Amino acid sequence: MHPRLSVSAVSSWQQDFDRDLALWERLGVGHVGLSLRKCESVGIERAAQRIRDAGLRVSNIGECGWCRMDDRAPWRSQQQRLLDAQQVFDVPFVLTTGPAGELDWMDAATAFTEFVQPLRNVAVENTSPLRVDLSFVTTLVDTFTLARLAGVGACVELNSCWMERAAESSLVTSRGLVTHVQVSDWKIGSLCTPDRRVPGDGDIPLARLLSFVIASGYEGAFEIEMVGPAIEEEGYERAIARAITVCDALLAKAFADRGDETLH
Repeated sequence: MHPRLSVSAVSSWQQDFDRDLALWERLGVGHVGLSLRKCESVGIERAAQRIRDAGLRVSNIGECGWCRMDDRAPWRSQQQRLLDAQQVFDVPFVLTTGPAGELDWMDAATAFTEFVQPLRNVAVENTSPLRVDLSFVTTLVDTFTLARLAGVGACVELNSCWMERAAESSLVTSRGLVTHVQVSDWKIGSLCTPDRRVPGDGDIPLARLLSFVIASGYEGAFEIEMVGPAIEEEGYERAIARAITVCDALLAKAFADRGDETLH
């Protein structure tokens, strides 16, 4: 498994923390992205100890859809959840913004900036326009704009931006801003969300997109994050194993094409 390839706990969405650990051991996965809710289910300190005991590297911790930007009532408790986890895990925390509610885009951006001010090592993720229940940033341009306004990093979710007209130029001009990248596939014709596929099973030009990301100077993890009915039907273990094989080959070729055949 390529050292810059990571497997997200989201890819086994309905499994608990214990079953994730067992799955990763069976597959020989040593680099993982964690789910905040799954870590909380066993206790943050205990989760961290078990991750250390298993010898796993952690690329990030993810959380999504946690609170509205126009309702400050739950902010303090949500901030505390993240602060408690950040005391234990020194990794990027990948967040969706939460819905804007009744706020316009700039007011929502201002609110998000205020929300993340007490936090550190945060990356804001772009989402599909169909998921405004999770986020008000649905393009790379808006995601990078918000990241700069809020003084945080950006997570590039390739599944949500692959058809954007400005995707390539946005990535090229984002040097130093991108702190995490999520990889999966999508099949043209699907009318549901989420409906991510194993890389290679859909229509996203992942080889081209990964080349853009690498060319931008990105030095972080490429995380397999798949969720949806196709993954549930196939089963997590088989789907993740196939995704690792495909992504290993994609990364090896992308680096080789740039004249760098080292594993980084």
